[in-house]
Amino acid sequence: MLHVIAYDFGTSGVKTCVFKVGETIELVGSAYGKYDLFIMEDGGAEQDADQWWDAMCQTTRKLMSETQVEPGDIAGISFCSQMQGIVLVDKDGDAVRRPMSYMDQRAGAGMKEVQGHGIEISGANAFMLLKSLRLTSAASTSVKDPVWKYKWVEKNEPDIFAKVDKWLDVKEYLICRATGEKVMTKDSAYATFLYRTRGKWEFSDELCKMYGVHREHLPRVIDSTEAAGRLSEKAAGELGLVEGIPVYGGGGDANLIGVGAGATAVGQTHVYSGTSGWVGTVTDKQVVDIESMIAAIVGVEQGKYTYFAEMETAGKCFEWVKDHLALDEIGIYLKKNNVAEDPESTYNSLYEYMSDVIDDVQPGAGGVIFTPWLHGNRCPFEDPAAAGIFFNIKLDTGKAEMIRAVQEGICYHLRWMLECQDKKVKTSQTIRFVGGGASSPVVCQMLADITGRTVETVHDTQDVGAVGAAMVVAVGCGAFSSIDEAASLIKVKERFTPNEDNKAVYDKTFKVFCELYKSNKKNFQLLNM
Repeated sequence: MLHVIAYDFGTSGVKTCVFKVGETIELVGSAYGKYDLFIMEDGGAEQDADQWWDAMCQTTRKLMSETQVEPGDIAGISFCSQMQGIVLVDKDGDAVRRPMSYMDQRAGAGMKEVQGHGIEISGANAFMLLKSLRLTSAASTSVKDPVWKYKWVEKNEPDIFAKVDKWLDVKEYLICRATGEKVMTKDSAYATFLYRTRGKWEFSDELCKMYGVHREHLPRVIDSTEAAGRLSEKAAGELGLVEGIPVYGGGGDANLIGVGAGATAVGQTHVYSGTSGWVGTVTDKQVVDIESMIAAIVGVEQGKYTYFAEMETAGKCFEWVKDHLALDEIGIYLKKNNVAEDPESTYNSLYEYMSDVIDDVQPGAGGVIFTPWLHGNRCPFEDPAAAGIFFNIKLDTGKAEMIRAVQEGICYHLRWMLECQDKKVKTSQTIRFVGGGASSPVVCQMLADITGRTVETVHDTQDVGAVGAAMVVAVGCGAFSSIDEAASLIKVKERFTPNEDNKAVYDKTFKVFCELYKSNKKNFQLLNM
């Protein structure tokens, strides 16, 4: 029986979990710590590295005081985290500036300067694109890719850039702070689009030269199940743990959330709806769809990949609804109460209440359609100027219809990405649905009806990233022989099958949803660029 600590670092906060791993994976306790996301007018999106660490320390100490687990019982530590951030550190491992989030999109001019010339494919220089595809089976075609953030700092903050020793991602910075070791797991290395996966697996000198990246800034690469190092005395003291605990590489959320969902076999598909959203399908080969902005990222296990399609804002749209539609923002009413805070209420959260409210609205939301592009979009089209739309509002449209339209819009976009994946790989007819969205039976049924797929949920659906990180430790220390073996412990909680009558309604609306971007692309550019 092992006790492990798993950290799930998302966009808004960290979920810190202690698991007992044996014949089952049992959640012993969890704690949540928040940190800021700074959105700038120029398209910047940054976070604070010290806030990450402080949240990690506070939640760890809280768990150690509230559970019966002793610090000396912890067999290993690992991470699941947001990907494609960029944390530039100096020789001491200190961040030289605030980390740039995967959402940062201010490097458009620099990207165009480097590769926006000559014959173009999907907005990228054909020569550069083909060279990248030859070496990595993928290519950087999005302004949000890390290499353009790196180049933005080099050009706009030369004094800061001069201090850089290594380029790390989110969990790699935390590993460095915990152990002093500067590493990247293979999935993080691959997400730089500088890591070759054909022939010898390594950072490519050829690609570094092509993009103007200093090769010495790139760290050594390890496997997800490999120990990066051991917890230092200083870090152990701050976390309330003991020195010497192995710290494993872990993985990015795109991989480990699928692992924690139990979708690890080739051909299995998982759908995630949290702050962002995505569709991931396990493949045994690298596949890329440049037109739809989908690529197969390196998986946790050798020889497996996750064919990954992402939307920037999913649950974040529902949060926007909570703040701007569900509440009275302009003070018309003298008094307003949050139902979750009312002592007579049976609801645990405002989200739970909103899910109940939209269940009373007919599928199709009275013809109202919402586009969930509140911070641009990435797949199946890349456009930082894309934005949200409420389409087809009429005199009899109420807030309940608008709120349901938001949730339907998220599901429409997930279906769009799922169908784009089907052009290159075979996605599964039964999909594992995880994240905050999967905690609502209303949303689960909605996703089944909109996609026409059977939807399965698992226990602790909001902790699946941490479950995946715990499984990495269990495999790394030899408790399981493989990720697939560990994934066999993940059991289905509920199953939702499509309602064909509802699907007929959704099919009609979905066609309009997919046309809204094409019809408004020029307008988005005019208003937002």
